[in-house]
Amino acid sequence: MDLTFFAMAIPAVIFAGISKGGFGSGAAFAAAPFLALVFDPATAVAFMLPLLMLMDVSALKPYWRKWSWPDARALMIGGIPGVGLGVVFFNVTDADAVRLLIGLIALGFVAFQLAQGQGWIRVAERPFSNLRAGVWGMVAGFTSFVSHAGGPPAAVHLLGQRLSKEQYQATTVIVFWWINLVKFVPYAALGLFTSATVMANLVMIPFALFGVWAGIALHHRISAVWFFRVTYVLLTLTGTKLVFDAVT
Repeated sequence: MDLTFFAMAIPAVIFAGISKGGFGSGAAFAAAPFLALVFDPATAVAFMLPLLMLMDVSALKPYWRKWSWPDARALMIGGIPGVGLGVVFFNVTDADAVRLLIGLIALGFVAFQLAQGQGWIRVAERPFSNLRAGVWGMVAGFTSFVSHAGGPPAAVHLLGQRLSKEQYQATTVIVFWWINLVKFVPYAALGLFTSATVMANLVMIPFALFGVWAGIALHHRISAVWFFRVTYVLLTLTGTKLVFDAVT
């Protein structure tokens, strides 16, 4: 925990907390690619997981039982084999492969959001299907395991359902509370948690809670449009750098 660690980790954790607390948590995963610029990518995702779990717990109470249970259940069940695929990926690849995938996920997230905003991609309403929801849950479990980026795959399913804004938010809260909980055991089994990451987590708890509080406070004061524009720029730069580092 040197000066570089604090200079990178504090803004990353606060940013994730702001996203969780006030902007639907969709940009919270940006912390992992940002930290992967200077740390081993496995260490970066392992460091962020307990803090994201703390943020999840803080968001559970206000949305308790307001979710769409059929959608949440199918995504949660599908997320389990997706996490398993993530374990296999970590076991058979090296740091550069993980760095490359995190970078591609970051760039893919930006491309998906921009295409959706421009109307190039439209997710039509469709009847609920356990199989389809489970498949997207599996994709979400995998991308969440690799870089805490399960939001876009889950959104592809949820946007096609007739959910209210509150139902949508509550469903994502319970789904990723569960997926993060499932991820904890294999992260530990892979040896990703160390005494150093645990100590760093303890130091970062106040910044995580401050970020959630700031997100709640900023929810009605800052346009979500500008928040996500800044996020897209950061993710584009970060993702490009990670891909470049991985292939060179």
